[in-house]
Amino acid sequence: MTSVALGASTSRVEVTNISQHGFWLLLADEELFLPFSEFPWFRDVAVGKILHVELPSPNHLYWPDLDVDLAVESIRHPERFPLVSRVTV
Repeated sequence: MTSVALGASTSRVEVTNISQHGFWLLLADEELFLPFSEFPWFRDVAVGKILHVELPSPNHLYWPDLDVDLAVESIRHPERFPLVSRVTV
């Protein structure tokens, strides 16, 4: 018996896990963590809205259901982007 090789991934970005502290994105070969403390726009939303993420360009993520745009670099290096949401918890 032989196995057929898996096909290429159809999603270039995927949410792989969600916890009470944040969620993980798989972007090509890189896994990124978005803590709710730094990305509060995602804290109290339905899981389906977090899962619906698009990659319009290699360095740009978009959640259409939430109208949230993020530069990938702002996730990799949040210290370089000092402006934070004023959302109160």
